[in-house]
Amino acid sequence: MKLTLFAAALLAATSAPALAAPAPIDPATRARIDRILAATPLIDGHNDIAEQLAEYHDYTVAGLASGTGAWPDHHLMTDMARLHAGRVGGQFWSVYIDGKYTGDEAIRRTLEQIDIVDRMIAAYPRDLERALTADDIVRIHRSGRVASLIGIEGGRQIGGSMAALRQFYRLGARYMTLTHNQTTEWGDSATDDPKWHGLSPFGLKVVGEMNRLGMLVDLSHVSPEVMRQAIAASRAPVIFSHSSARAVNDHPRNVPDDVLRLLPRNGGVVMVNWVPAFLSPARLQWEGAKAAEEARLKTFNRASTDAVKAGSNAWVAANPAPAVTVKDVADHIDHVVAIAGHAHVGIGADLDGIDNTPDGLDGTDAYPLLFAELIRRGWSDPELAALAGGNALRTLRGAEATSLAMRGVAPAMDRLPTAP
Repeated sequence: MKLTLFAAALLAATSAPALAAPAPIDPATRARIDRILAATPLIDGHNDIAEQLAEYHDYTVAGLASGTGAWPDHHLMTDMARLHAGRVGGQFWSVYIDGKYTGDEAIRRTLEQIDIVDRMIAAYPRDLERALTADDIVRIHRSGRVASLIGIEGGRQIGGSMAALRQFYRLGARYMTLTHNQTTEWGDSATDDPKWHGLSPFGLKVVGEMNRLGMLVDLSHVSPEVMRQAIAASRAPVIFSHSSARAVNDHPRNVPDDVLRLLPRNGGVVMVNWVPAFLSPARLQWEGAKAAEEARLKTFNRASTDAVKAGSNAWVAANPAPAVTVKDVADHIDHVVAIAGHAHVGIGADLDGIDNTPDGLDGTDAYPLLFAELIRRGWSDPELAALAGGNALRTLRGAEATSLAMRGVAPAMDRLPTAP
């Protein structure tokens, strides 16, 4: 489960004052956004609905046509109606498993996640269609459907096996995040103790095999050392499927400026996400204070989860979360552009993988609000089109071209020892 039970309880119980809804988009701006997104598919780099369906809805894909934001048992941020309302043209569906799983169990659980995505695409043929290439995305977008791709969120999911990596690609995975929250047997995570000071020799071989296959190397979640080493090693553009700018907010999941400066030469893209604590320094400080209160409550209420929950609710009521808005998202996008350029930024909201969002950006219908904010800041139509999906299409085409150029390279046969 990506969200902690504590975080979910706090979200449900928060009594922070209601924030004003984002200003409505005026008709002229709405028409401009619609025109841009009709010509260029809006491609989001990361959506975790598959994990939510597994965790809370018994793996079913029923009921996703509309209204999931009001489901009584567990609200979702995604459904078919909201995808269309948000003008989404392409979506990388994350197939995430907890990083504690390794080896064959990790492979099996990843297959179960891929099966959810497969069944979802099959269940909503008027809304979704599988995409395997950049040209597929363009064609499917023109048909009015959402081009659906798969992203594997964590290198442990291949179980140390290049054969598993190749089979995941065959099943539709077009990127893999090299780590998740845990340092793995071959790469350091941004949110765990380092072991390799970057990538192990096996990790570098994984990057090479992904290049050979045409699978994008995703550097969200990895340490800065892994970012630098993977960019140096990769023959294809890399992506950050759901990360923001570290200079704007010093969170370990964000991308440092020195790494951003490497992207023009590599051709890669940072797909800025919507996690409030990644976006806002004030929100990050609040999250730290919240975590400290959680630890204190658990220390003094070891025999009563109800007491912990009550104390958590009281703390949140007395300490409302600082507001985070669409302007914070736009600030990160603008910073990536200032350092790397308009050709190296995209959107990876991480919807249904997070417990809350910036005000008003609470579902897959909200993307036009971000475009309206950028228009207010003076962005041009070509710049907005590049952000929406032009840059993502270029990176995927770069991976495809690299694979074609590596046709004569033999598949990597390396594998890690199986744990006893």
